[in-house]
Amino acid sequence: MTTLLTGASGFIGSAVLRQLLKHGHEVRALVRKSSNTANIKGLSVEIVNGDLNDIRSLKRAVHGCDSLFHVAADYRLWALKPAEIYQTNVRGTRNIMIAAMDAGVKRVVYTSSVATIGLPAHGDLADETTPSDLHDMLGHYKRSKFIAEKEVDWLIREEGLPAVIVNPSAPIGPRDIKPTPTGRIIVEAASGRMPAYMNTGLNLVHVDDVAKGHLLAYDHGKVGERYILGGVNMTLKEILGKIAAITRLPAPKICLSYNLILPVAYISDAIARLTKKNDPFITVDGVKMARKNMFFSTEKAKRALGYKTRPITEALEDAINWFRDNGYLVPGQR
Repeated sequence: MTTLLTGASGFIGSAVLRQLLKHGHEVRALVRKSSNTANIKGLSVEIVNGDLNDIRSLKRAVHGCDSLFHVAADYRLWALKPAEIYQTNVRGTRNIMIAAMDAGVKRVVYTSSVATIGLPAHGDLADETTPSDLHDMLGHYKRSKFIAEKEVDWLIREEGLPAVIVNPSAPIGPRDIKPTPTGRIIVEAASGRMPAYMNTGLNLVHVDDVAKGHLLAYDHGKVGERYILGGVNMTLKEILGKIAAITRLPAPKICLSYNLILPVAYISDAIARLTKKNDPFITVDGVKMARKNMFFSTEKAKRALGYKTRPITEALEDAINWFRDNGYLVPGQR
């Protein structure tokens, strides 16, 4: 039987595709006609064109499949038209889940995000049980993923959707073609263009470890449960220090305050909206999110799934090498 994979041409999706093929799955990839397919070029995968908001294309794509990995998402912290994010992440998720149920799919792995999980007030590690509600969600991306996960959870409880939910943290590594917001930080730092930092923190993980976690969730996850697929909790200063050590560039020494950066973000946002040409590098939502360390525990995934991760230096090296080899870094920089 065949596995349907959405988001195969993207960052996490292309890593999941490689793991599925490695484990003997016959994979059908749902890809939009406008998608950049460089990440899946040369792989043994059946490509079907479609869109998460085209019901007919979803029915064709899922026909004959016994499993679904729904990885596709609109991962933007800023959008000129925010409704597009909700259309893909919320409406599109519901569409593909209903199509899967109608087709008799027996197993679903849904890729959510740690963005849906609350952050403890006193700096403790967040886990799958940390409460959150829609009012906690900063920005359209977080809100859309929160609503989408609630839709999936409702379909599991009320309609019998056989889904397991995974919540990746901030993946890094090869094939980050857009790149992601975290990837953009690595590009700027590895190019020597990040002279300062904010007092914030992220949970970084190699994208291939996240992909392996998807397969572990498929094999061992419990329907209705969610599992954080994270790695190492690090402050931004620590991340930039490791990037500096890898690239042999100076590490930034200036820590900028939230009150200084936020007005710059608003100006950057206004310019982007007026020009309609480029997304702002500093987003208002991104700065607001940075007020808290986004630190998470992966103990549940380790205990229940056998989830493991590699050293974070290896993940950063893989990301930097890929960006360098593919022309993202300033010429002449290591």
